[in-house]
Amino acid sequence: MSKHITPAQAAALIPDGAIVSVSSSSGLGCPDLMLKAIGARFEETGHPREITTLHPIAAGDMSGIKGVDHIARKGLLKKILGGSYPSGPSSAEPPLIWQMITGNEISAYNIPSGIMFDMHREAAAKRPGVLTKVGLDTFVDPARQGCAMNALGAGEPVVKRVNFEGEDYLFFPAIVPQVAIIRATTADERGNLTYEHEGAYLGGLDQALAARNNGGIVIAQVKRITKQGSLRPHDVRVPGMLVDYIVTDPDQKQTTQTLYDPAISGEIFHPLDSFDVPDFNIQKVIARRVAQELEAGSCVNLGFGISANVPRILLEEGLHGSITWVIEQGAVGGVPLLDFAFGCASNADAYMPSPYQFTYFQGAGFDASLLSFLEIGRDGSVNVSKLSFRPHVTAGAGGFVDITARARKIVFSGMFNAGARLDIVDGRLVIEKEGKLKKLVNAVEHITFSGRRAIEQGQDITYVTERCVMKLTPEGILLTEIAPGIDLQRDILDQSEFPLRVADALMVMDARLFSKDNLGLTLPQKPARVLAKGLEGAVHA
Repeated sequence: MSKHITPAQAAALIPDGAIVSVSSSSGLGCPDLMLKAIGARFEETGHPREITTLHPIAAGDMSGIKGVDHIARKGLLKKILGGSYPSGPSSAEPPLIWQMITGNEISAYNIPSGIMFDMHREAAAKRPGVLTKVGLDTFVDPARQGCAMNALGAGEPVVKRVNFEGEDYLFFPAIVPQVAIIRATTADERGNLTYEHEGAYLGGLDQALAARNNGGIVIAQVKRITKQGSLRPHDVRVPGMLVDYIVTDPDQKQTTQTLYDPAISGEIFHPLDSFDVPDFNIQKVIARRVAQELEAGSCVNLGFGISANVPRILLEEGLHGSITWVIEQGAVGGVPLLDFAFGCASNADAYMPSPYQFTYFQGAGFDASLLSFLEIGRDGSVNVSKLSFRPHVTAGAGGFVDITARARKIVFSGMFNAGARLDIVDGRLVIEKEGKLKKLVNAVEHITFSGRRAIEQGQDITYVTERCVMKLTPEGILLTEIAPGIDLQRDILDQSEFPLRVADALMVMDARLFSKDNLGLTLPQKPARVLAKGLEGAVHA
């Protein structure tokens, strides 16, 4: 019997009350046609009703791939658990899913992406759930919001704080999906899936296992179907034994605003001189200063925002290849892409399945992470996940909590105040008009990163802004560098809601950062790896 059916036929297979897991990362790997078919069926028949959907990373975006907005209908969607959500500019109408969340029409949760993949793995193996320290003392912790995004979510907890052998952990019960909707490039007639045009594997295999092992069904959306036996076994990422139905969309986009770029899927390499480097501006100054924190030979995670430009700073300085970039969607190495294509990389060395990339992050196997901030608190905590006055502008935390939970070194970057009008004149920073919104606050609105936990664990935390550099210490946040042209009291100390400590040997930021000329950047070599302290006995045991 053929596994190939129409999207409408596939949508008809989803029963009322089903738990549906969807593989996607914004526009990357989004099974958009299948989600559209579910929404269309509901509009026509009123079914399926009251479903719960699981999205380890966001499904869809605000630029041509609607994703979860296809199913954001009252009566259709009852509950949603997502690593992140489609976001949009403050001037635009919020996505439908945000309207439902802020209107308290569905139970909604923001669960760290890595933990969501772990929950699928535990469900697949019929284990009770995920026991982890990832998320302690953040919004994930039930001592705070417990991942809930609204009042309905708060009334149905999805995480518990438990004591295990004398230590505090978070416990996420496994959630069993009845349906998994995944995406690939090619399926053969038996349902074997290959990903040759995809920018990442994401977590389709884990989601398929979770559904299939528990008696559910797996629907795969692909661009094309080929004859059975024509796919190389080593290229198959999800075997046909796990796939029940196949739907085709020959027009599926590779990622947001990108129909197909073979360099994103590793089929060709673009010449390095084809990549744009940042124009000289305030954001470039910050990205340059972040780059000075790196060591050659390191593996470095990269987040959205100003820090996403750091690979292009290194490219401009002739240092491409000195750092191996690792991003949560799974790409390793290459040149991470910007803006709507963030999450993809051109010229990658390899692609890890996203669940395994998160295992790498959760266990702190990497050397450093470069991330952004919306707010910094008195205790060093960071908020990137919630602004009450502009909720749909933030996409949620994604893998931020997984990445920062144990990272050895984190460099947070952002503007010191929001809305300031700035210029660079003769190598000096000029504040033409001060911003109205302070970003260094007594207490952040949402704790995405816990400064208290960072101090307990001895993490190396740096905050880079256009006007200063700061470090997190047990005694508080310490100002270590100040930009040329900046008045310490007026432009920094008076612009923070809490007292900043000032280093005895306060330095002026490197003048080269504020010049249009290249930095002449050099990176110190990362020390050679040695056996981790405390493991010697285990090795010989």
